[in-house]
Amino acid sequence: MSTHHAFQAEVAQLLHLVTHSLYSNKDIFLRELVSNASDACDRLRFEALDNAELFEDAPNLEVRVAFDAEAKTLTITDNGIGMSEAEAIEHLGTIAKSGTKAFMSRLSGDQQKDAQLIGQFGVGFYSGFIVADRITVESRRAGLPPEQGVRWVSAGAGEFETEAISRAERGSAITLHLRDDAADYLKRWKLKGIIGKYSDHISLPILMRKEEWDAEKGESVLQDEWEQVNAASALWTRPKKDLSEQQYTDFYETISHDSQAPLCWSHNRVEGATEYTQLLYIPAKAPHDLWNRDKKPGVKLYVRRVFIMDEAEALLPSYLRWVKGVIDSADLPLNVSRELLQESRDVKAIREGNTRRVLALLEDLAKQGTQEAAPADGASADGAAAAAPVEAPVDAAQAEAAEGASTPSEAKDKYARFYAEFGAVLKEGLGEDFGNRERIARLLRFASTASDAVAVSLADYKARMKEGQQAIYYLTADNLAAAKSSPQLELFRKKGIEVLLMTDRVDEWALSFLHEFDGTALQSVAKGAVDLGQLQDEAEKQAAEAAAEQHKPLLERLKAVLADKAADVRMTTRLVDSPACLVVGEGDYSNQLARMLKAAGQQAPEVKPILELNPAHALVQKLEGAAQFDDLAHILFDQALLAEGGLPQDPAGYVRRVNALLV
Repeated sequence: MSTHHAFQAEVAQLLHLVTHSLYSNKDIFLRELVSNASDACDRLRFEALDNAELFEDAPNLEVRVAFDAEAKTLTITDNGIGMSEAEAIEHLGTIAKSGTKAFMSRLSGDQQKDAQLIGQFGVGFYSGFIVADRITVESRRAGLPPEQGVRWVSAGAGEFETEAISRAERGSAITLHLRDDAADYLKRWKLKGIIGKYSDHISLPILMRKEEWDAEKGESVLQDEWEQVNAASALWTRPKKDLSEQQYTDFYETISHDSQAPLCWSHNRVEGATEYTQLLYIPAKAPHDLWNRDKKPGVKLYVRRVFIMDEAEALLPSYLRWVKGVIDSADLPLNVSRELLQESRDVKAIREGNTRRVLALLEDLAKQGTQEAAPADGASADGAAAAAPVEAPVDAAQAEAAEGASTPSEAKDKYARFYAEFGAVLKEGLGEDFGNRERIARLLRFASTASDAVAVSLADYKARMKEGQQAIYYLTADNLAAAKSSPQLELFRKKGIEVLLMTDRVDEWALSFLHEFDGTALQSVAKGAVDLGQLQDEAEKQAAEAAAEQHKPLLERLKAVLADKAADVRMTTRLVDSPACLVVGEGDYSNQLARMLKAAGQQAPEVKPILELNPAHALVQKLEGAAQFDDLAHILFDQALLAEGGLPQDPAGYVRRVNALLV
């Protein structure tokens, strides 16, 4: 007896969308269903490491694709892990396994782009409804008796039904009852072409029935004999000379579910104390969950071509969590667990090698497509030469390597595209990866007072420092407009000193781990007293000291009035046009970082800023004998706070004071 179930609400929304809207790239349904079938076989192989009886009497894993033109059905069958009835209900009917909510939030209204999102969000099974008005799934989980099979049926209209069946075969068979407009998928050449494009790399054999011409009938007739229609060899194990750029790109699309080609990739076989193959891709676009630090890197782990796990987080540091690819180890045990991965020396070596390889790829892009491969830091410990855009000689410890190709101009554009998508996350490496901190610092790019484009490297800045300049100056702000209009920049502009403008939320935290670059200190222009060293002449210093002495009573009075707001009040030479600005002590949190932490619900130490005054400004001079001294003092402080992107503690009080002065 069958049992009816309702889809979870968001799944029902998705099914309606798929059924009525997403027709732009129908072929993806077969890619997704074959990929799911392959995953089911991989999971069986993994579970069978501890329980070989799960293979039952069918140890040879495979995927079969069959069609029936008269019945208008297409069936994808695997002899993998299969599902119990409870698992069918859970996996095929609820959001818990589908990621549908995230998928729905990303829809743009563009049918082509929306269709490409399907696999990316783990909702590949539902793509069958692009071509089918009904889907039937028959399955039995490995290890269960034949009478505990399950049939799952849905027309994609908000509900599905399940019933217990007797099924001798282990695994799953997904039958699509095709709509009239999907008749092309009842042709062997069409199906074989799609499999060749999207699934040729799958290491399991994908079988289809042979087709031969029948002269009497005047048509091709399917035979009882099955033949393999894919190469069935893991792409990363094949020699690079046998692989085209298109094959690398197609493989990337399959493992990442990304519709855009990758920026570049690195394919290496590393030999030595630790042997492994790495195929690592740098995507062109950031994933939707880039800022989820709990997200694990998108690297799949294989051991001797046996799939072990998705998202093997031990193989890359968190700041490279956006990298996609495959690692195939020759040394790890087949029953390796996530816990063992954290402790393994081999895994540590692989992680370090992968990190160096990704940084080398980025260095190559940043160098605008250098045509000669050279190790970025001498002979790499993993034997991997720096990423080269063309085939290049490699270290003797490395058997082969392949990289995505590009011309110098393309590489320059690629790095700009990469940095716009992933630059802010790369900065996390300054605090997480001490060993590669210098390499990461060289890859960073910023806007500056000399250029609005986020294209200025620390090396570029240092190369054009003024004679006598002793520090790399920078300013953090909420956005570029706020940074460019900051009063703290006035003296630097007057003297023609370039200042880096940092506007990513992570900048303040990341720069706390980078105190110098190539022997030159980094100095925030909003922290501590301004000290331009040799760039500030003696007359300016003496004028500042004289102003402080002359206005000492004023400063003392201001300190008393603003005692609950300001840690100190002092005269400064950093201001030219503005009457006042706020700075903090050298080791203190900036006001921007404190605001950011509070907005994120985190605790931040209360740091009172220092109010600096421009002794030459008319408003400051007016303070001396002002009748409304207290109000003017608070207005100056609050205006300085507003200028750096903050808000007064008492906005209504600020407005009241300003209005009183305007009357």
